[in-house]
Amino acid sequence: MKIKKGDLVEVITGRAQKNGGDRGKQGKVISVDTERQRVLVEGMRMVKRHTKAGTTGRGARTGGIINQEAALHISNVMLVDPESKKRTRVGYRLETVERDGRDRTVRVRFAKRSGKDL
Repeated sequence: MKIKKGDLVEVITGRAQKNGGDRGKQGKVISVDTERQRVLVEGMRMVKRHTKAGTTGRGARTGGIINQEAALHISNVMLVDPESKKRTRVGYRLETVERDGRDRTVRVRFAKRSGKDL
């Protein structure tokens, strides 16, 4: 998958911001579920979750209505270019790096808009 935890992404589909949606907003990726092809983005697709009241080990009361992020499909977000702060596609380039006295070939992710490494 081209999007990883900690990347800055922009939502490219859905309802527009002026209509209460998330399209066009940018946020940091909290987690990636590669099996279901879903990502959690900080502050996007907020849903209310009603939790049952209970007590923690210290005796504090928990429960009530909690706002939390819901998962987005990976195809609905796009990586943000670190240089121009606009969305960009992701490319891979093979580089030869010397590690442990041997030459190794590694894949390096880069933003196609600016060519900068990610």
